Amino acid sequence: MQRRVFASSGPEFDQIRRELDVTDQFPADVAAQARAVTDRLPEGRADRTDVELVTIDPPTSKDLDQALHIEATDDGFTVHYAIADVAALVEPGGAIDVESRRRGQTIYFPDGSVPLHPRPLSEGAGSLLPDQVRPAVLWTVSVDHDGDPTSVHVERATVRSRARFDYAGVMADHDAERLHPSIAALPSFGQTRIDWALRRGAVQLDLPDQEIVPHEGGRAWTLRIAPHTQADQWNAQVSLLIGMAAGHMQRDAGVGLLRTLPPASREAVGDLRTAAAHLRVDWPDGASPGEFLASLAPDAPTTLALMTVGARLMRGAGYLCLDAASTGLDDAAVAHAGVGGVYSHVTAPLRRLADRFATETCLAIAAGQEPPAWVLDALPTLPKIMASSDATASAAERRSVEATEAVVLADQIGARFDAVVMRDGHGDKPAEVFIASPAIIGACDDAPAAGSQCTVEVIEADPAVRFRAVGERVGV
Repeated sequence: MQRRVFASSGPEFDQIRRELDVTDQFPADVAAQARAVTDRLPEGRADRTDVELVTIDPPTSKDLDQALHIEATDDGFTVHYAIADVAALVEPGGAIDVESRRRGQTIYFPDGSVPLHPRPLSEGAGSLLPDQVRPAVLWTVSVDHDGDPTSVHVERATVRSRARFDYAGVMADHDAERLHPSIAALPSFGQTRIDWALRRGAVQLDLPDQEIVPHEGGRAWTLRIAPHTQADQWNAQVSLLIGMAAGHMQRDAGVGLLRTLPPASREAVGDLRTAAAHLRVDWPDGASPGEFLASLAPDAPTTLALMTVGARLMRGAGYLCLDAASTGLDDAAVAHAGVGGVYSHVTAPLRRLADRFATETCLAIAAGQEPPAWVLDALPTLPKIMASSDATASAAERRSVEATEAVVLADQIGARFDAVVMRDGHGDKPAEVFIASPAIIGACDDAPAAGSQCTVEVIEADPAVRFRAVGERVGV
């Protein structure tokens, strides 16, 4: 293992960027094109600036891909979802197109992102910022009271977002009963679709997200648990609805790009059942793995261990190009088991390359036309591009977290923390524990069984964090 050296103030994320060969700098011709982009597809674009759309994003985001409006109706819900029309701003075969295919997706670091597109496009002309008229692809989907889609329409449109919200703000407004009218129906819609997905075997994991944030003490960075709110889950259901509508549209037409995940293996389901029995957590008769995980008490220490085991249900995600060779594939081969159906990435084209091409395919299908040649030529190349960029994005996140963990605990050898055992050790793999503050996950020697609460001592933090269990959890 090559040792990475970091400044005393915190990890140097520039070094990780160099190791991964990613940069936020663009070639001069790409940057110049981005500064000059205009809507190249204005003809036939519907004026839907009357739809009172709003956005929900992390507070620091500037590349706003999606805006929504949800209306409760007598029959269920009507969802309007506007997606940034990146294809209208990027010339096929042009400098931006070529560079975006090299990058694949936006890569995130604690001190900033490495964007897929130059910022004048992704944070300017293409972003659905409030009070700005923007070209968009507008999806309109009707959903009944059971969560089933009853109609789908997609078109190029001009839209204008009315307001920008973040998840914490939406939850605060919800609790105060003052949600913006455009999202007043979001909680009801979100729960309806969550229930719909669970009935179809979907799996929703709720593992803690480690978030690297500025530290006001001597270190530059520290780690905390990224707050999860119900608003995150409700908003995700809107994106999933549109992605599944796009997936079915492409599957039925036999052309496009799907995001796939095979059904969980018997071994993975068996491991989860064994873990539940070991931890004495009841698995209700007839409940699917997703329903079982959704039923767990959020604050129970056993839940963290079971969610960790449950992550094995989600192995094998990939991209599938639909063409003549894929016509004989069965439902399981084209579906995403994690969401309970056929699914396609279409809702984040400013940040993910595949979405631009899948969206263009859907627009062509809706118009009764064959997708443009530039789309058909690109589709077979996208699974490899996206798999490579997914690996880079995962490596960037993992290395950033590992580096920060090592720096945060470097001067705390011998310090003790309350912990929960997330995973038992097996073979060469050590047990894994989680401490909440600072939010660190690390290997642990002499750990008790998964789901146990214990006290751990830091024994190593260079280059990786390692603990040793030293007794029962403090205060228990």
